Amino acid sequence: MLPNEEPQLNVGIIKDKKIEFELHGDFRLSGYKENLSGVFTAGLKNNSIICSSGKHNLQAEYEIEFIPADPESESFLIKDVTIGKKFHWERKEKQRFNHTLKIIKDGDYIVAINIIPLEDYLTSVISSEMSAKSSVELLKAQAVVARSWVLSHITKPKKQNSKKEKQNDFSENDEERITWYDRSEHKLFDVCADDHCQRFQGVTKIISDSAFSAIERTRGIILLHNKEICDTRYSKCCGGITESFENVWEPDKHEYLTSVVDYKYEPENFKTDFGSEKNARKWITGNPPAFCNTKDIRILSHILVDYDRETKDFYRWKTEYTQKEISGLIHKNTSIDFGDILDIVPLERGSSARLIKMKIIGTKKSLIVGKELEIRRILSQTHLYSSAFVVDKTGGEVPDKFIIRGAGWGHGVGFCQIGGAVMAEKGYMFDEILLHYFQNAVLKRIY
Repeated sequence: MLPNEEPQLNVGIIKDKKIEFELHGDFRLSGYKENLSGVFTAGLKNNSIICSSGKHNLQAEYEIEFIPADPESESFLIKDVTIGKKFHWERKEKQRFNHTLKIIKDGDYIVAINIIPLEDYLTSVISSEMSAKSSVELLKAQAVVARSWVLSHITKPKKQNSKKEKQNDFSENDEERITWYDRSEHKLFDVCADDHCQRFQGVTKIISDSAFSAIERTRGIILLHNKEICDTRYSKCCGGITESFENVWEPDKHEYLTSVVDYKYEPENFKTDFGSEKNARKWITGNPPAFCNTKDIRILSHILVDYDRETKDFYRWKTEYTQKEISGLIHKNTSIDFGDILDIVPLERGSSARLIKMKIIGTKKSLIVGKELEIRRILSQTHLYSSAFVVDKTGGEVPDKFIIRGAGWGHGVGFCQIGGAVMAEKGYMFDEILLHYFQNAVLKRIY
């Protein structure tokens, strides 16, 4: 059932033993006469929430809700919010938010939640996922994608099976370990504020009127397929071809999340049948034309927020490991002692040349692993940019170096953000951009 009015979202911001925050303006609590402002510390004492400042000592068994007198002008600031969890850009930030702050108890921890109207949430999302200086058509496209994803997520029936609730699938035997991950359903709030769901950094990143304009001009517009809201996935750079949903997550096909060549026409002098390793190697080590194949600093500075710009090469990239480094990484990330690594063999690729299965061959153990994110996780301290890669070795029977050459940044399914940015710069409108990446979908305004 499609919502016919703008919903309120509960967004999980931070979970910790202690949370420091500041109320700027006048905030009220239900049943509390005095308006509140200033610096507070929240924690647990005797299994109750305690929020204390120099003037106030508030206590509640399960939750405390700070409601602003004016949701647009009043704000609250939370310290030490972690962004980019488990990625190479992970760090802590102070972040400022509008609307309601709710503090709730979760076991031995407390959680800070921002209760906010969907369209205000989206204004922050499109400014956090990319620079708010981006072109309006790109921001409009990102707004529709972000709106569709969150509405798809909060309106779909809750999964009953406990394994499915975790939104990951794991199977293992002596020869194979296959794991796929998805955005798990949060029990205490609708979505979290980090890359696990969608980047949401409050009003910290909103720096231009373009973000507000993009939200207002696309208000209530979503992508639909067969009268259902599309589960609109996106990543930074597809690498020239987007990936199909079922090759990354659960084995269910979505007609609007199929593989798309990220250009005006099929690439010349390249064969995109990546069941052939020869074709995959030529594609990954080559430089085929694509919307996301750009080094234009001006465009990239508009798309990528500051910490994303730490990634210099994303369309085609290379990383190298010594034998000690790669055997140590694989041991650490799998908890399996493979001994020295002899080879990393591609077994199955998706439509974008991303590996779905690969085989690790060691002196003590061999194992087939998959899917896409698990492969990236095993071969990096955080995550490889993508699983579209080929491996070369140097040395003798026991290699002394492994050279990994890859394509793209992220899982590659759905909307390619850098490709969309280039399309916008070339004059494509937001609907043309969206229907390029989400073929077989339609646009509809629902409120």
